[in-house]
Amino acid sequence: MGGGGWYYVPKVWSPAGGWWNNPANWKRNTGIAGAVVGILAVGLFQVSSSRERRPIPPPWHIPSQYWCKHAVEDDPRLAK
Repeated sequence: MGGGGWYYVPKVWSPAGGWWNNPANWKRNTGIAGAVVGILAVGLFQVSSSRERRPIPPPWHIPSQYWCKHAVEDDPRLAK
């Protein structure tokens, strides 16, 4: 029942590059994509920390209160 090897179509096109893909400059492209994701994450973190508000103080300390802009205003226990 065995065959003569693994049959595949040598001329295949797909958006991902087909079988046994090894695109040119993949390391550079991966680095650029990682840098873009990192820059977007830093920007999102800054916007989130500047807008974070807690109308009811939490019953225990939350780590994001270290960098939250309004933490002392929202939780008077933090003012020392």
